[in-house]
Amino acid sequence: MLAERCFHTLDHDRVRFNDPTRRCAVASAEAAAPGFGLCVFAAPELIAGAVIVVGVVVIGVAIQEALDAHALRAGTTAETAAAPQRLSARQATSPGQTPKPKPSGQDWLPPVPTEPRERERLPECTPVPVPHAGNDASHNACADTFPPNRYPGMDVLVNGIRFDALQVGALALWEIKTHRFDTYNDFVRDHEIENELRQLHEELNAATACGYDFVVGVSTEEHKRALLDRDPELRVVATRCPR
Repeated sequence: MLAERCFHTLDHDRVRFNDPTRRCAVASAEAAAPGFGLCVFAAPELIAGAVIVVGVVVIGVAIQEALDAHALRAGTTAETAAAPQRLSARQATSPGQTPKPKPSGQDWLPPVPTEPRERERLPECTPVPVPHAGNDASHNACADTFPPNRYPGMDVLVNGIRFDALQVGALALWEIKTHRFDTYNDFVRDHEIENELRQLHEELNAATACGYDFVVGVSTEEHKRALLDRDPELRVVATRCPR
C-alpha cells in the first residue's frame, strides 16, 4: 500500500533503486523507470541496498512502517488478531506521536490477503504495468476508474497474462467487458459467452496460481447473469460503465 500510493510522490532525484535479489521482472530497465522502482519498493522484504536515499533520510520511517505491516501480515492467525491491540497500546504510550487518521469513506475495498512468500519471489507473479492494449477509450476509462486501477492508463502483466486492472487496496486482478451484450441476439450471445468463458478461465488460472483473486466486470446485469448461469463460481460485478 505504501509503495503503490507513495511511489510517484517520491523525490526521484534523491532516491535510487537497486535489485540485489534480481527478482523484478523489469530489472533490465533504467533504475528510474517506475515499473522497476515500484517492483523493488513493493518487495516483501527490503534487502540492504535496495533503496538508497541521497541526503536526509526522510523516508526511513515510512519504510519501517511498511516492514512492520508486512511482519504483522506474515504472522499466525492468533498473532494477527492480537496485533491491532499491541499496536494501539504502543501508539498510546509513545509521547509526541501524531495519531494516524481514521479510514475515510473510500476504504470500501476488501482487506489485502497474505501472499505466500514463495510466490512473491516468483518473477512471473510480480505485476508489471504495461500500456492498455487497445484504443477503446470507454473500455480503458472503465478499467481505470471502476475497480479502481492501481496503474491508471495501464494494463498489468501477471504470470504471462495481460489483465485490465490490478485493484487498489486488494490483491485482485480484473477483466473488464464493456461491449453491449444485451443488444445481441440469442445465437450471438451463446457464441460470445463460450468465447468469454475460455478466456476468463485462462485468466482465472493464471491469477490464482500467483495468489490473486480474479474479478470480471461487465457493463450490464444481463451480461452478469449470462456468465453466472454458465459458471456460478465466477466473481462477476455489474459495473454499469457506459458505452
